[in-house]
Amino acid sequence: MRQPAPFSFARSQAASLAGRTILQVVPELDAGGAERTTVDIADGLAQAGARALVATEGGRLVAELQAKGGIWIRLPARSKNPFRMLANARRLRAVCLDEGVDLVHARSRAPAWSALMATRALGIPFVTTYHGSYAGRSAVKVLYNSVMARGDAVIANSHYTADLIGRMHAFARDRVRVIHRGTDLRAFAPAGVEPERVERLRKAWGVEPHRRIVLLAARLTAWKGQKVLIEAARLLRDRGHDDIAVVLAGDPQGRDNYVRELDALVEGLRLGGVVHRVGHCADMPAAFLAASVVTVPSTEPEAFGRSAVEAQAMGAPVVVSDLGAVPETVLAPPEAQASARTGWRVPAGDAAALAEAISAALGMGASARDAMARRARAHVEAHFSLEKMVGETLDLYGALIGRED
Repeated sequence: MRQPAPFSFARSQAASLAGRTILQVVPELDAGGAERTTVDIADGLAQAGARALVATEGGRLVAELQAKGGIWIRLPARSKNPFRMLANARRLRAVCLDEGVDLVHARSRAPAWSALMATRALGIPFVTTYHGSYAGRSAVKVLYNSVMARGDAVIANSHYTADLIGRMHAFARDRVRVIHRGTDLRAFAPAGVEPERVERLRKAWGVEPHRRIVLLAARLTAWKGQKVLIEAARLLRDRGHDDIAVVLAGDPQGRDNYVRELDALVEGLRLGGVVHRVGHCADMPAAFLAASVVTVPSTEPEAFGRSAVEAQAMGAPVVVSDLGAVPETVLAPPEAQASARTGWRVPAGDAAALAEAISAALGMGASARDAMARRARAHVEAHFSLEKMVGETLDLYGALIGRED
């Protein structure tokens, strides 16, 4: 895949980061929003002249992190064992002292506790980001989750997440800042994807040339809504949509029982030639460009909705569940005029409503589809760009460090 050129961002407080050392802490650098954001922020820090350290166990994105100027510090950050977390706190404290760390940013709960202990001992600014909703009902779980609200600044990746933080941890309300997840609009650009990449994916997925792809790109776990989409595929077939291919692109992450449930459902509904379970996809720009419709049929609230944003950047019609943060990213009635629509919102878990919206998207003429694609791209450019996210995050770092000087 052709590598995009480095992005640039507006510099204000970020200019003060030159020569500073920022440490991000994340369990691992594999596929996911927190991991992708970690690398993106490290890239921005390096461009600003700062040292970008990342403490993590490792993962497939470590090579990219290092190529973009980030420095990997190996840390068993996935562990929730209290003794390991204490050991990690001592290790992070030593790293902060040895490397002259000016600010620590934690992106998950277990390593956040370790980072909190280290930063409080040293008087270093501490930032957290809510990449998930971190629901908890028991007092113990609420306490465990509360570490993500204990930063000197608490970044929420959506207004939905910010509201949730305010309800669960009222003490943090005045420290919450919404910074939406950013999308690299050079990588996710239709003109930048060669037709050969799309054709290669279709062949790898076993999708025949005449079939229109309905895509769900998410790890294979029940709340991502794969079963709802399979039920919708049955309804679409029964209504005469005999030219669709439903592609489930995502890593099962060891959920073998769920994979067997999906396969049994597909077989029971006689959708063997319609539903394609294709595993992890490394070329998401080509995947979204290949899709006639992209779905996000989650049955539990998403904290952001990266797939919906990236799909809109590629001009693909999107159909999303109307819960959590995903609706913030998609313009649709009644909040928006029909003429401003960039996708459809449907009730979560409603296979019939999902099928109806997919049918409406598939039924658009070429002119209507092109107009929607232009609106969707402009919407993402205005609100969800990588430059905007990096610039706002680095501004926050600069303000916190400046407050300590």
